[in-house]
Amino acid sequence: MATLTKRQEVILAYIQKNESRSNLQIKQHLEEKFGTFSRLTVLRDIQELLEKNLLVQEGKGRSVKYKEPIKSFILKRINQGTYFRKDVDERDLPFEKFNFAVFKELKYLLTKEEKKNLEKLNAKYLKNIKKYDPHSLKKEWERLSIELSWKSSRIEGNTYSLIDTEILIKEHKKAKGHDLEEAQMILNHKTALDYIFSYKNEFKKLSLHKIEELHHLLIDKMGVAFGIRKRLVGIIGTRYKPLDNVHQIRDALDKLITSINREKNPFTKALMVLLMISYIQPFEDGNKRTGRITANAILIAHNICPLSYRSVDEVDYKKAVILFYEQNSAQAFKDLFIDQFSFAVKTYFS
Repeated sequence: MATLTKRQEVILAYIQKNESRSNLQIKQHLEEKFGTFSRLTVLRDIQELLEKNLLVQEGKGRSVKYKEPIKSFILKRINQGTYFRKDVDERDLPFEKFNFAVFKELKYLLTKEEKKNLEKLNAKYLKNIKKYDPHSLKKEWERLSIELSWKSSRIEGNTYSLIDTEILIKEHKKAKGHDLEEAQMILNHKTALDYIFSYKNEFKKLSLHKIEELHHLLIDKMGVAFGIRKRLVGIIGTRYKPLDNVHQIRDALDKLITSINREKNPFTKALMVLLMISYIQPFEDGNKRTGRITANAILIAHNICPLSYRSVDEVDYKKAVILFYEQNSAQAFKDLFIDQFSFAVKTYFS
């Protein structure tokens, strides 16, 4: 995850609003905000932003200027601290309603450098799993499945501990003091993951039926209607309004599935479905769960290490999703995805 200084955040915001800018213009803008700086300090900040692929350089010598790498709202970087200090009703929402133009932006989700780095990490994962005998490999998959079932449920407000989740899955013993629905949510995750492992090649190409099947497994025995929702849903903590017409919802899903099946990079495919199932909200409930499990199904189908999200902060996850709802900015969620993939490769099968 890219960590920026306050000066670097100001530089990015300045260039986002003002197109290309020179070293001198950037320096003058910083001095208006913070006081006098040396030219060398400013150049160091700019160089770090270039190395993080957050700026690109144009020209040479005195004519050098800097701009955003891609003019795409989906990669807009937003200061979460500033953004979420505002009350829900005080935020400026350019995309308060579903924005179909976002489909054209999905191809920009990952840069070439990011794809390259993710592929390098996965090569390490593929090398590591070759060291495992079948029994040990099965046990490690079980560990990842338990931790994913726990954390994915916890993101949705489930209060089971990781230890209680392990006992529930391995020994079928429900934890005392918890609703039966919490246990069912966790067990449904494990059922869906077992299904994916059994039919992993089926998810190399996505279809509406496959997404609906995973959703069905995830909401089984939880009192949630199966299939595309036919009524409006509201989302706590945001004014974003998902589509409320079943024909538009189906159209959005068709566009998503077509875009995913056209995309060649499996990491981009997984990130697309993670974001867009949450954004479209096609089901009455269980949308984010369905996005996470479907994304892992795509990764597993392409021999890529799945994510457990074990180390993710639930609040950070929800904020990243809300930024996509309200601003169509996927940057925070992309950072989270890359960070969690790196964590998975280092934590499992190593």
